[in-house]
Amino acid sequence: MIEALGPWFHNIEIDGVWTAPDHFLGDYPAVKFARFADALPQDLGGCSVLDIGCNAGFYAMEMKRRGAGEVVAIDSDEHYLRQGRFAAAALGYADIRFEQLSVYDVAQLGRRFDLVIFMGVLYHLRHPLLALDLIREHVAGEKLLFQTMQRGGDTIANIPEDHPFHVPGTTQPPAFFDDPGYPRMHFIEREYAHDWTNWWAPNRACSEAMLRSAGFAIEARPEEEVYLCRVAEIPFAGRGAGAGAVYPARGQEEAR
Repeated sequence: MIEALGPWFHNIEIDGVWTAPDHFLGDYPAVKFARFADALPQDLGGCSVLDIGCNAGFYAMEMKRRGAGEVVAIDSDEHYLRQGRFAAAALGYADIRFEQLSVYDVAQLGRRFDLVIFMGVLYHLRHPLLALDLIREHVAGEKLLFQTMQRGGDTIANIPEDHPFHVPGTTQPPAFFDDPGYPRMHFIEREYAHDWTNWWAPNRACSEAMLRSAGFAIEARPEEEVYLCRVAEIPFAGRGAGAGAVYPARGQEEAR
């Protein structure tokens, strides 16, 4: 069954057989999870969890191991969902609900979750900030576990609350935008690592600025590209329609 459901991106052991033993990243994603696992409670005590872009369900099953109650795992690719359903059933987590759903349509779930996992997805999206806005508006109830590929440096520039259009007394633009620590999203027009779905690579400053802008307060950065956040106020809420998600919630029939 493991061979028939391949190829696998998540390396999961099922009855002594590994799903991706030759993964180019090693024992992935377990090797990555080990670096930030302590940032999450060992006992999730019945918390509800939504895993967005779940792939074969590694993180969804890890949350179940920690006592999570309702766990919903969504992905836009049915190939990965078939893997997830098989792995979860084989490992005793058949109550995890796997659904084919895009992050842009999370409003269809009609509820909020105590913990939302949004890892390894942002840089694959054509509209990344929209995705964060929609998660905040429709499904994030308390905490967000976020990860994205980051490129371009780890420094964070000191940015003013309001940028002047010109350097005072001149017609020259301010130098903030040339600072390596300015929030910057690198657009990948063609392919990155032979993957045409790698569209974006933010620097650290950009990841953190986008999270704050969408209404998430960063509580911890337990690993270089991983953030544990809590739901917070949307900075520009109340200033007009452009302050939050600009993509309407779509109903089941309309989405089809």
